[in-house]
Parts: sequence; C-alpha cells; structure tokens
Amino acid sequence: MKSRKTHLREVYVWELPVRFYHWINAACILVLCITGFIIADPPAFVISGEAYFNYWFGVARFIHFVTAFVFFFNFVFRLYWGFVGNTFSRWYNYIPLKKAQWREIWQVIQVDVLQVNNHAIESIGHNALANVIYFSMFLAFLVQCFTGFGLYAKMSQAVFPQLFAWIVPLLGGDMVTREIHHFLMWFFILFTMVHIYLVFYHDYIERRGVTSSIIGGWKFIEEEVAEREENREIGIFNKQRRKLIRKVEQEELNRAKDE
Repeated sequence: MKSRKTHLREVYVWELPVRFYHWINAACILVLCITGFIIADPPAFVISGEAYFNYWFGVARFIHFVTAFVFFFNFVFRLYWGFVGNTFSRWYNYIPLKKAQWREIWQVIQVDVLQVNNHAIESIGHNALANVIYFSMFLAFLVQCFTGFGLYAKMSQAVFPQLFAWIVPLLGGDMVTREIHHFLMWFFILFTMVHIYLVFYHDYIERRGVTSSIIGGWKFIEEEVAEREENREIGIFNKQRRKLIRKVEQEELNRAKDE
C-alpha cells in the first residue's frame, strides 16, 4: 500500500461566483465556436418539408448572437468580481509587478514547458504564469466581443450593438474584422486544449485537488504553505488597518486645529 505522510489543509479558493463564471464561460465558448463555424462556412443541405424547418441557419445565427450577449455580460461580471472577490480572484494577482511573481513564472516554465522538474508550485490560487496568461485571455475576450458586436451592429438597430459600430471602420472594414474575430476563435480553441491538459497535469504532480476545486471551490494545501498565505493576508489586513487609523487620527488632528 502506497501512502503519503503530508499534512494538508482545506482552503476555500474559488468562490461560487468565480465557479459560475468559469462554467458559463466554458459553455459560451463551446456554443460560440460551433455556431461560428456554421456561420463562417454553412453546410450546403436543405431539410425537406415546411419552409419554417429550413430556417436552421437563422436559428444558428440567433443562438450565436444570444450566446455572445451572455458571454459579454458574464465577462463584465468577472471584471467586477476582480475588485470585490477574495484574495485569489483579485486583479492584483494578474499583473506581475513583483520580483516574486517573475521568479514563480520561471519556476512554472521549468515545470510546464521545459519539464526539468516536477515540484509543486506553492501558489494556492493560480500560479503567476497562469495569471499572466489569463490576463491575456481577458484582453482577447475584449477584442473578440468588440469585433463581434462591431460586425453585428451592421445588421441590428438595437442600442447596445450600435455602441460598437465604430470598430469596423477603425480596423479597416468587414474583412479584417472578420479575420481577427475568426483568428481569436482558434486562439480560444488552442487555449482550451492546453488549459485542460495543464489542469490534469498539475492535479497529477501537485495532488491538491486542482480539477475538483473549480466544482467545489476547495483545494488541499500543504499546512506550511497555507499558514504562510494566512500570515501574509493578516499582514496586509494589519497594514491597511494601521493606514486607516493614521488617516482617522490625522483627520481628528486637523479638525482640532480648525476649532
């Protein structure tokens, strides 16, 4: 019998809104890719019977447009949650401004790309390289939404799509806009394949419940790593508390001087 003598602690990493965002986003990308392929290169067949049943292409376009709205507003919600969510979903994780983040990026490259070692990365949430990649994905989401709604604005009089009507002229016309929109679709497909592989790979080498965490929210983290993160959060909280106390004291001092 094989066993590991490791002290682990359950850490609630991915909150329910983040998990909802993830799976809604995944479903939207799947539907948008399928309907996008149909729109770009519709199959040449006709269903016999009433004309109503031959409107399948219009249905495919309708599904694509509705899903695009869901995708966009789901993404807007994620932008909001990056400011109000827990420490693992905050935006300051996604931009590497600290030396420690760059060191971790190199460590992850050694594990995921070069595969020169298989040591677990100590990050409890996303590792630093994953955060940078996800940030680039968020930018790609924005470009995809802008180009998609820019193209849609030419066939819709609704107020929301018209907000993006300036995109097509800016990019030089329909053809260039469609090419960018189509290229990004392949980028998302490639990202999804790599993402799924790395999730299972890290689940195998780290054994922290990476795969199940996006369903239940919990990860199993080494005791010392979890305690270090807990102390870091306490330090940040105390620092913010001290700043607030100094601010209040300064305001009271200024008020006393005025009186």
